[in-house]
Amino acid sequence: MRRLGLAVVAALIGGALVIDQGADPARSQEASAPVTAPLFPGDTPVGDLLPPALRDPNRQSRTDFLMSRPTQEGEFFGRHGALTEREMAMARTAWQYFVNSYQEDTGLVNAVGSYPSTTLWDTASYISGLVAAHELGIIDKREFDRRATKLIGTLRNLDLYRGEAPNKVYNTQTGEKVNYANQPGEVGFSVLDMGRMLVWLRILKERYPYLANGVDNVPMRWNYCNIVADDGRLFGSIVGGDNQTRYVQEGRLGYEEYAAKGFALWGFDVTGALDPHPLKYTNIYDVDVPYDGRDPRVFHNQNYVLTESYLLDGLEMGWDLPVPDPDGPGVASQGWRAEFAHRIFLVQQRRFEATGIITARSEHQVEGKPYFVYDSIFADGYPWNTLDPSDVYQPDRAAVASKAALGMWALWDVPYTDLLFDTVADLSDPEGGFYEGLYENGNGYIPLRTANNNGIILAALLYKAQGPIMRFQNDNTSYWDTAYAGTDIRANKCLPDKMVVEATCCACAAGVDIQPTVPWDEFKYCRPLDRENGIAATECRPEEQEFAKPEPRVVLPAACRAEWAAP
Repeated sequence: MRRLGLAVVAALIGGALVIDQGADPARSQEASAPVTAPLFPGDTPVGDLLPPALRDPNRQSRTDFLMSRPTQEGEFFGRHGALTEREMAMARTAWQYFVNSYQEDTGLVNAVGSYPSTTLWDTASYISGLVAAHELGIIDKREFDRRATKLIGTLRNLDLYRGEAPNKVYNTQTGEKVNYANQPGEVGFSVLDMGRMLVWLRILKERYPYLANGVDNVPMRWNYCNIVADDGRLFGSIVGGDNQTRYVQEGRLGYEEYAAKGFALWGFDVTGALDPHPLKYTNIYDVDVPYDGRDPRVFHNQNYVLTESYLLDGLEMGWDLPVPDPDGPGVASQGWRAEFAHRIFLVQQRRFEATGIITARSEHQVEGKPYFVYDSIFADGYPWNTLDPSDVYQPDRAAVASKAALGMWALWDVPYTDLLFDTVADLSDPEGGFYEGLYENGNGYIPLRTANNNGIILAALLYKAQGPIMRFQNDNTSYWDTAYAGTDIRANKCLPDKMVVEATCCACAAGVDIQPTVPWDEFKYCRPLDRENGIAATECRPEEQEFAKPEPRVVLPAACRAEWAAP
């Protein structure tokens, strides 16, 4: 389960939550286009929404619609190139959310509209938007530095949950830790939110080395002893009924591995959290969709299959391991992540093909009760299962999520994502940012604007312009690695110690052959590559392919060869 804290926040503050009353999203289209009613999918036949090439049977067959152009050598996955004028206008619109919801005193941004509350996850999404706005030329370096240094200072001095790690929720006006009613208090910490923040702190440090000292001081204050277990699993915390802290394993397939990458980027051994086992699959529209094999009835944690974590991994890290990738663009060094991401995309495209329902699913905010839903591809034994945080079925809240639509548009250059782009590209108020999405049932758009949605949209547009956002280009000595050397402070906080290197074990050379979690023969949509750190992936396409693993040719030993065959 992901970001339950924010879901509960939405529920408890529902009475105070202000629904955005900005301009109708249709009015953000070009002035020359007459607008007489809101733009809802139900108003127009699906065929008329398709790009021209897809409406002309003489130019585009159904088979071509399903096919994609394979990645060429040296190219990153999906779309790449300078943004068009329309795409730049979209980027400026998304950034406007962070202009309107910014709190000058703290440098924080409201997670939802005008309500002064946020989480680490949503603050990381703000950093995503901030980096994209700077890189795309929407704001200059002076404004970027002003905002970045103010935010780093606030994050550096947050009042931590019981001295361990950032609280799940903070008041954006005061920077104080708060409970779910936005009143002074504490509710525990989320290791998934921390993982996303660690990804974006590392991106800041790598892209802008002059910010590294400040950035390093943020996670340096946290204590990881109850967070990263000896087996590499990750634990968050909640407050029990007796007001005592309970540490609970957090995350399911997709989000668990994404958060683990954040910790791994800072040197933590999170092998257990990076391992996708236990895995199960469910077949939907002839796609084997992966889901977490831990039984919700036993572990009391839903195993939602959602799009967002796979999109974030692709946009931010190119589905690579959390280390520099020697293969470069077009090869995902964590191959199973690319393979699974393509399945998550393809099953949504297949649903559209089978039903005509434009599909781009993600968890998202909704106006009114239940305030938040997990708009899943698969959950609780059912496909296309939209659940609220109490696991109540909410089919009328299913939506084309703006962040999912544009994230898939960036990562998959196919005609279906052109349709997704046209579905949400104008779902915004130019003076306030993008709305959460468009209801599948024709009930219109979700009149809420959020930091997470607009931050991911900006990341998707930056990806098109530059490729994966993480860039390992800061080779400077790191304060994170050298601080408190020669003291027991590092050990007391359970910080990784890069300055201590274990010698190689002699007996390890004859160790057992470790099999990959997702073996070669399970790759259907990406060509697997054997690499030292496991199976990488390339030539990913949303069509099933066959990849025969190359087998070595067996030859006779030199002593057995005929004389004519001897060297």
